[in-house]
Amino acid sequence: MENNWIESLEPLMKLYGEKKHPLNYQSRYQLLVMVILSAQDSDKHINEIAPAFFDAYPSINMLAKAFPEDLNRYIGNVRNFGNKSVWLVKLAQIIGEDDKIPTTLEELTKLPGVGRKSANVIIRESGGKAQGVIVDLHVVRVAPRIGFASGTQPEKIEKQIMAIVPPNHWNEIGMAISFLGREICRPTNPKCPECVMKTVCHYYNKIL
Repeated sequence: MENNWIESLEPLMKLYGEKKHPLNYQSRYQLLVMVILSAQDSDKHINEIAPAFFDAYPSINMLAKAFPEDLNRYIGNVRNFGNKSVWLVKLAQIIGEDDKIPTTLEELTKLPGVGRKSANVIIRESGGKAQGVIVDLHVVRVAPRIGFASGTQPEKIEKQIMAIVPPNHWNEIGMAISFLGREICRPTNPKCPECVMKTVCHYYNKIL
């Protein structure tokens, strides 16, 4: 791994570091639910179906009283909605009240439907202390393409990023890479000339 990646990533952090996640949540409860629903689905789609869901279930306490099949009228067109319905009701019963939503990576990942990526998103958006780096599908694609990580396994890529980025930037670097992947570093026809990482990007330098 090159020694200058910390400095090289600064323009990316400056561009996207403080940008809010695309999910339009209004509380930690809504954030938790929407992060789970967005897995293998799009943030845009979840933003569209969320208002009706939260009108029906405005709190974890209300959600805990539902049966999984009750949720299907609101999330039936969400990918993997069958499992997600079960997970949401179960975690609501485990947590009980909105103010008891866990704040640590260890406790969040014990909840049904919450993996490391989801937990890192919840911590970042809640303003908590980072214990890992958000590695979504965009990061899995973009980090190796630029050249500061390798492989295709999210947890391995997360460890590589954590090894070169100081802990005080862990909350922001994952989302910064993700936003770059969403807006510039697309899977096909990436907008390389516009990219703030082009001077150090392995992919761009190969196609020159």
